[in-house]
Amino acid sequence: MARAKVAGGLKGGRMTIGTRLFTKLRGREVGRDRFGNVYYEERSPRPGMRRRRWVIYARTADASTVPPEWHAWLHYTTDAPLPEEKRYWWQKEHQPNLSGTPAAYHPPGHDLEGGRRPRATGDYEPWTPDADAEAAEAGAARTR
Repeated sequence: MARAKVAGGLKGGRMTIGTRLFTKLRGREVGRDRFGNVYYEERSPRPGMRRRRWVIYARTADASTVPPEWHAWLHYTTDAPLPEEKRYWWQKEHQPNLSGTPAAYHPPGHDLEGGRRPRATGDYEPWTPDADAEAAEAGAARTR
């Protein structure tokens, strides 16, 4: 299965020279999304292949900034990009993936949060095979 080409590069949203040349020579702009990402496809498909599709990110290369409407088009789910419809009150705006950054979430007890958790409250009861066998015997005795 062909994959969508994702461009961006290591330095923010800037493209590598190869991506820049390929886009200039072979690409046709299809549209832009609300984040400023620009979507392209090949002007003419290669023999026996479908047109390649790719995105040039407006800022850093973060695939989570691709809206669902454009994701469907990039991955050949739809032939044309879906219209960006109005957002409902329950739909949240995009938040960047902060994993691996200083702003990443660390649950209580994580080493970067001091490495200490609150003590258990006593509501946890570990499973033991003896207790399970006793419960099974008690259940069997009740059914007799």
